[in-house]
Amino acid sequence: MNQALDGETLSPTGMQVDGDEYVVEPQEGEPDDVAIINTDEDGGPAAALPTADNFEAMKSVVLPRLIEDPEILADAVHTWHIEGWTELSRKEHGPVFEAGGNPWRVLMFPSGNNVEHCSFYLEQGFEEGKVPDDWYCCAQFSLVLWNPNDPSLYTSHTAHHRFTKDEGDWGFTRFVELRKLFNVEWDSSGRPLVENEAANMTAYVRVVKDETGVLWHTFNNYDSKKETGYVGLKNQGATCYLNSLLQSLYFTNAFRKAVYQIPTEDEENLANSAYTLQRLFYQLQTSPTAVSTNELTKSFGWETRHIFEQQDVQELSRKLMERMEEKMKGTEAENVLPRLFCMKVKTYISCINVDYESSRVEDFWDIQLNVIGNKDIEESFKDYIGVEKMDGENQYFAGEVFKLQDANKGVIFQSFPEVLHLQLKRFEYDMERDATMKTNDRYEFPETFDASPYLAEDADKSEPYIYQLHSVLVHSGDLNAGHYYAFIKPTKDGCFYRCDDDKVIRATMREVLEDNFGGEVDYVNGQAKPAFQKPPVIRQNSAYMLVYIRRSRLDQVLLPVTKEDTPEHLQKKLDEENALREARRKEREEQHLYLNARVMTDRTFQEHSSTDLTTFDINEREPGCAKNFRVLRSSTIKDLATRVGADIGQDPRRIRFWFMVNRQNKTVRPDQPITDVNQTIEQAHQKLSGTKTQEIRLWAEEADDVDANGDPIWPGLSGQQANGSQKSDSILLFLKWFDIDNQALKCIGHVYIGKERKVEDLVPLILQKMGWPDKLPSGDRTQLKLYEASFALTLLSVF
Repeated sequence: MNQALDGETLSPTGMQVDGDEYVVEPQEGEPDDVAIINTDEDGGPAAALPTADNFEAMKSVVLPRLIEDPEILADAVHTWHIEGWTELSRKEHGPVFEAGGNPWRVLMFPSGNNVEHCSFYLEQGFEEGKVPDDWYCCAQFSLVLWNPNDPSLYTSHTAHHRFTKDEGDWGFTRFVELRKLFNVEWDSSGRPLVENEAANMTAYVRVVKDETGVLWHTFNNYDSKKETGYVGLKNQGATCYLNSLLQSLYFTNAFRKAVYQIPTEDEENLANSAYTLQRLFYQLQTSPTAVSTNELTKSFGWETRHIFEQQDVQELSRKLMERMEEKMKGTEAENVLPRLFCMKVKTYISCINVDYESSRVEDFWDIQLNVIGNKDIEESFKDYIGVEKMDGENQYFAGEVFKLQDANKGVIFQSFPEVLHLQLKRFEYDMERDATMKTNDRYEFPETFDASPYLAEDADKSEPYIYQLHSVLVHSGDLNAGHYYAFIKPTKDGCFYRCDDDKVIRATMREVLEDNFGGEVDYVNGQAKPAFQKPPVIRQNSAYMLVYIRRSRLDQVLLPVTKEDTPEHLQKKLDEENALREARRKEREEQHLYLNARVMTDRTFQEHSSTDLTTFDINEREPGCAKNFRVLRSSTIKDLATRVGADIGQDPRRIRFWFMVNRQNKTVRPDQPITDVNQTIEQAHQKLSGTKTQEIRLWAEEADDVDANGDPIWPGLSGQQANGSQKSDSILLFLKWFDIDNQALKCIGHVYIGKERKVEDLVPLILQKMGWPDKLPSGDRTQLKLYEASFALTLLSVF
C-alpha cells in the first residue's frame, strides 16, 4: 500500500496547509489502490483569507513555495461539483482534467476510507491499463472542499508527490470529520460545509520540473549505474566517511591514473594497499552495482572494530597519500601527487624596524580553515594569513646584533596546488564543556574563488589562481553519531552528484551549496517566520571538507581515464574473478534444476587402493574417487550414459547404471540396476532413493558381451518382482587382492556367480580375472585365500 506524509504547518496568512515531516502507517483494512495521508485537524478559513471561488488568490495561499524551489512547468485549477453526497457509492471519481500534459482526477471516499472522515486523493487519470511503464510526474497539489452557496466556508490540505505508475494516487484519508460535514455550522457561520448534500471540490495542481531526475524519489529499486553512469560504495558499518573520501579521490582522475601506474603485477597481494586501491578503482569503473571496500580496509590492517569507529578523515587522507607516494617512488608517477596536492607555505617573523627575517618553507597537503568567527572562505583565508604583531613584552629576539625588536609574525602561501583540499574545522575542543563539539555555524563557500590574494608578493602569478569547486564532503549529525556523504562534480562542465554510500544521485546547486552552509534551518516550505518563535533549529548537515581544482588545470586533472590506463594484469585478474562470481551466481540460481551424479566406473574401482569400492568424499581429481557429473533433473538416464561413455571411451549402450546406497556397516554398495533409460534423472532419484538430496550415487557397469544386434548382454537377471525391482538368481561380487610383495591392496573387478554355487567355484573366475594359469603352481609361497570384506574370516584357502 502506498504511504504518504502529513503534518500541518501555518501558511503566511495563517491558513492550515500540510507539510511533509511525518510518516503515517496505514490502517488495517485500507485498500491497496490509494495513497494514505492522515491529517490531524480540520482546517477552517481565517478571517482575511480569500474566498474559495477566487481561484488565483487561493492558489497563492494553498500552493506555497517549496523548499526545493523547483521550476514551475504548469498550473491547473479544476472544480468538481458534488451532489447527493449521502447517496454516493463508497468510492467515487471526479471528471478527468489536464495539468502539465498529464490527465488527473480526484478520488473520493464520501463515507471515509475506513476512518470516520471523508477522504480525498489526487490521482493520475489515465485509462485503465494504459499508464506508461516509465511514466512519472512531480506535482504539488492542494484539495479544497467548499460550500458553493458561501465560498467563504472551506477547508483545504496541501502536499507534494512523485506520481508514478505504481504510486498513481496521493492524498488525505482524514480530510474532514464526517460528523462536522452535515447539519453542523462551520466556523460559527450558521451554515454547514456540505449544504443540501452538495459541495465543491477544487483541485490545484502544480507540475514542477524534476531537474535531477530524483525529485521526491523513494529510491525503491533505484539503479545508480543506469541513472547516472556511476556506482557507490558499500558501507561496512561506519565507513561512510571513508566512502566519501574515496569517491572524491576516485573522481580526481589524475590521481586515479597515477595509482594505476604503480607496478603491482609482482605484488598481487591483498595486503598491498596500492593493489587493493587499484582493484577498488577498477571496480568503480566497471561494476554495475555498489563496490565493497573490505579489501582496502583489510590492507590498512583494520580489524572489525575499526570499521565501526569513525576515524579522522584528515588523518586518513594524509596516511593514504603517504602510502601511495611511497609506492610511486621510482615509477613514472613519482612526482604526480606532490604536483596535484602539495602547496608551499612560508612561516615567517619579520622585524619592522631592521632588515631581519626568520622564516621556513614547508610542504602542506591540505589547509585547515577556522569556521568559528568567519562567515566564508574569504574570511578564513584572511584569518589564516593574518599578521600577529610582536611588540612590548612579546618582542622578538633578532640575534646579538639586533636584540629585541618589534616584528610581524605570520604565514603566507608561496604556491597553491592543482587540487586544493580545504579542511573546515567543524570539530573543535570546547573548554566550557571539556569536550570536542561540532560547530554548526553558517559558513559559506562559493562555486569558484580566487586564491591569488593569499599568495606571497614574489609568488609566480603568471597563471590565474581561480579555483572551481569539485567536491563537498558533508557530515550530518553530531560528534558521536552521524552520517557522511559527498557532492562531487566528475567532469569539467557536468553536474554534481550526491555520493551517499551505495547510491549516486544527481544533485542541484542548492543541495551542493546552500544546504551545506550550516546555520539555521529554512522555515518549512519557504514560508516567512512568525513573529514569535522558539530558539532557531540549527542544521545538522554541514560541509567539513572542500576540494577545489585550479580552473586552468581542469583538463589535466580531470583527464579521461581509459581502459588502456588500467594495468592489463589487473583487468585480467578482476575479469576472471567476475566471471567466476557470475558462474557461481548462475549456478546458485539454477541449483534447483540440477543434481550431482557421482559415478563410479570400473576404472575408478581399479584405481581405488583402500577399503570399500570407491570414495565420494575427497577431491574427484583422485583417480580412485567417483567422478561428479552435474546433470539436469529433466535429462534422462540415457543422456547421462552418453556423457559417461564419452568420458571413459565406452559405447553408452554398453553402460548400465546401478543406484548405490549406504549400508548399516557404513559401506556404499550397488543396490538395484536402472533398466528404464528413458526415465528422467529426477524420476530415478525419487523412485530409488526417495530423498531430497542434491546428489545421486551410481555405479556404471560395462557389459563384456553384446548380442547379434549389438545390444549388451547383462548376466544375472531373470525377471521382475511385483515392486518393480529386478529379480536375480546371481550374486554380484567385487574382487580385491592383496599384493604381498608390494604390500598394497588392489582391485580386480566384479563377477557374477549363482546363488547355489560354492565358494570354491570362484577360483576359476578369479584366475581368469588375474590372468593366472588354470591351476596355481605348487610351492610353499603359492596360496590363494578368500576373505569377505570387513570380516576377518577366511572363506577358502587354496594351496
